[in-house]
Amino acid sequence: MKLASDMKDFQGRIGYQFSDPALLVTAVTHSSRSSSTRPDNQRLEFLGDRVLGLVMAQALLEEDAAAAEGQLAPRFNALVRKETCAEIAREVDVGTVLKLGRSEMMTGGRRKQALLGDAMEAVIAAVYLDGGFVAAQALILRLWNTRIKSVEADARDAKTSLQEWAQARKQHPPKYSEVSRSGPDHAPIFTIRCTLQSGESAEAQAGSKRIAEQDAAKTLLKEVENK
Repeated sequence: MKLASDMKDFQGRIGYQFSDPALLVTAVTHSSRSSSTRPDNQRLEFLGDRVLGLVMAQALLEEDAAAAEGQLAPRFNALVRKETCAEIAREVDVGTVLKLGRSEMMTGGRRKQALLGDAMEAVIAAVYLDGGFVAAQALILRLWNTRIKSVEADARDAKTSLQEWAQARKQHPPKYSEVSRSGPDHAPIFTIRCTLQSGESAEAQAGSKRIAEQDAAKTLLKEVENK
């Protein structure tokens, strides 16, 4: 199978050349575009999630030999969650090579977090099947490198930490309110405000309320801790 130029460029962005290009094509094929002769990437996504998990578990053990399981678990979750996979997918422009059906194309499928995250996991599986575990491990460590080194801060549950901060000062738990919602229905952007009983507040925007709440809490926590 000959790859189109955009797929060849994608191989360059991820730093891996496929011996079997069909695996890459399957990895970027969404179910809305699948057919009897063109499988979608759901099975590869399932496998890629497991490969990613194994590589991350090993990487975290090697990165911090003294960390206890209770410290490693939130770091692991931060590195393998769908949002992180989607961030990596955006960095290597997975969206530009996604093969989507018309309905997904019309509703902004190339920007959807779930589709991007799934495709990134499928690409990992495709590399694993094409080149083995070492090749998949090298890909993951290359793409996730800076996140592995900074994950301790990223893994901190900001909402929980902020609530603990407030309780220690005999304040009520922080309140979260939706300030605005913008963008199309298929790709909304939420602005969330986090407010403490003492009056301090911070806002954040994200494609989901959960992430926006965490980001707002993280910003506010930094502000009150630095006072």
